[in-house]
Parts: sequence; structure tokens; C-alpha cells
Amino acid sequence: MDSAAHSALRRPELVTEAAPVTMPESARALTVTAAYRLSEAGRKASLLAGGDGRALQQITVQVPTNRLHLVSVDLQGVARLKLRPRYDTDANQRFVRIDDAPTYDMPPTVDELFREAARNHERERVYLAERTVTRAKKREADHERRLQLAQAFLTDRSQRAVVHPAPSSKRCHVSTDQGRVLFDVATDEGPARDVPPEAHRRFRADLTARHDRNQKDRAAQLALHDEKKRYIGAWIAEHGTPEQQARQTAGVLPIEEGIEAITDLAFAAISDHPPYARDGAERLQAHLREFPQYADVVVSPADLVVVSSNAIKATAEQWAVVQSVRKALPEATVILRSHRLTSKRHPQAPSLTLFGVLVLLKIGPFMVRREYASPNG
Repeated sequence: MDSAAHSALRRPELVTEAAPVTMPESARALTVTAAYRLSEAGRKASLLAGGDGRALQQITVQVPTNRLHLVSVDLQGVARLKLRPRYDTDANQRFVRIDDAPTYDMPPTVDELFREAARNHERERVYLAERTVTRAKKREADHERRLQLAQAFLTDRSQRAVVHPAPSSKRCHVSTDQGRVLFDVATDEGPARDVPPEAHRRFRADLTARHDRNQKDRAAQLALHDEKKRYIGAWIAEHGTPEQQARQTAGVLPIEEGIEAITDLAFAAISDHPPYARDGAERLQAHLREFPQYADVVVSPADLVVVSSNAIKATAEQWAVVQSVRKALPEATVILRSHRLTSKRHPQAPSLTLFGVLVLLKIGPFMVRREYASPNG
């Protein structure tokens, strides 16, 4: 008996697919995280209610699609209720941004969190609008200030741009009472675009003028040096010893030795005056050891500090020395000098003041000088 074969083929026209279940838009919701803080009173209330009593609380809430404007989603796809940052008014009744979650004295309900997020959303819009207006005003004020700075720079030819970094024809920095201001031809407009090329032109002109001035100064210095060498050569030929004359002829006489010989002859009239001794370290050490607390002090030349100035008072003995030098050298400049000696290692120790008579005399191209001892008073 042949078995009956049942066909497993389905006839598409006889099969009706089940229609997908579509939820109404109002029934759809997004699960988001709501974070808030509890004060100490709120933490106590949380513990009494069986909560964990932590300061930072995070819960999940369902937000319907018609309230998704109260939700923010970060780059990692995490959705959060707009509770942080929050916005509040300051003393000037302007909205400010506070980068923290709201704080409650009682654990809030979901409706309270929604109200806080809605209020935060509205305040954020006002805050952003105020920021936009503020930025626009700031840009306008900055633009006006830049134009004023540019016009002042272009009008006043004595102004210069900052030399570090060096100005170029494209960019430069100008110092103002509020700091440096960058001018760039690629971004500026109006007179501000003309500042970099003008600053660069002035910078290059200053470099050229300074180079020319340095060249002139160098030439003057070389001419003065040659004059000094000629003067020393003529002086050695007339007043030098045979040995000095021989070395001068050979071109090996140090110029310092020639100047010293000229100075010796110039001050020969006061050669009986003792020179000012440069032994301040030893004299200060002896002075300090006169005090019991510094009986063992040692003052080295490296520890010595000398502050020199023109004396404002003179004893009779000091004035007599000054007058004696002036009488012997009427063309010389004679100055009574005071030298205050202290020790770096012992700044609280008594100081020592010494006096000297400084004598300056013009001899040819040289201004020779020597200092002679003076009574210390």
C-alpha cells in the first residue's frame, strides 16, 4: 500500500505574517542616570529611610520621549538627567554655571528631579544667550580697541613692536598697558592689517641705524686707540728708559706699562702722599676682632663687600690733604671718597669706613687716576 506523501511546501499567498507590535510614542521611555547630592541632614534622612546615606546619590529613572530635552548624552552614550552642571544667579542677577550636582536636605522624588532638570534646562538657555551677547560685546570692544591701538601705532612713528619675537611683515606683537597684543595680516582688518608691515619696516630701519651707529662707534674707538698708541710711543721716546724705548721700537711694550709710566710722571708732584691700600679684608678683620663676639672672625677677600661713594663730610685733617693735592696739581680733579667695608658672612657685624683722596688728571687722550690715603677721622 502506497503511503500518502504530504507536501511541506508553503504557499506564500496563503500565509499571513503577524504584524509587528508598535508601541505608541508616548509609551516609549529612555533609562537615564540622575545624580544629586545629599547634605548631612539628607544623609541622615536617607539612612532612616533605609538608604545608603552617601553624599553622592545616583539613581536610574525612565524619561519619556516627550521630555528628552531634559537629558544629555555624552560621547560614550551614557544618558544623564540634566542636573549637572547647574545654573544659578549671582549678586548681579546674572546666571552663572556651577559644575556640581544639586544638594538636597531630603532624598528627592523623581518628580522633584524632573522639575529641577526642567528649571536647569531653562536657565541653561538663558545662560547661553547671555554668554552669546557677552561674547559679541567683548568681540566688538576688542575690535574697537585694536583699531585704536593700530591707529596710535601708525600715527606715532616713535612706537616700536616687541623685538622678541622679531616682527615680520605678517605678524608682530605690540606692548600695551594691558599686555601684549598680536597683530596678524591674515586675521586683522582695516588699520590693524597695516601694523605688521609698518612694525617690520621700523624694525629693519632700527637695525640698519644701530649697525651704522656701531660702525661709527667702532671707528671712533679704533681711532682713539691708535691715538693712544701714538701718544705712548711719543712719550716713551721722550721720557722712557732706554730699555722701554727698545721694546717700544720692537712693538712689544705693553700699553698698560706705558700708561703706568705716564701716570707716575703726572702724579710725581704728590708722590710723597701714600697710596690708598687695597687691604680691606685684613683691616676689617682687625676691626671686628676688637669686639669680643667677633674675636675669632676671619674675613677673606671673597667675603669683603665695599660700598664706595663721595664723602659728604670731611674732618680738618682730611680737608688739609685735599687742599694739599689741589695745590700741587691745580688742573686735577680731587675728590674725598668714603669706602664702607662689611663682611658677607657676618652682615650684622659692625662696618668699617675708610677714606681716600681720588685724583683724576687729563693727560693727552688718557684720563689717569690714582687714589691716596686719607685720615679716617
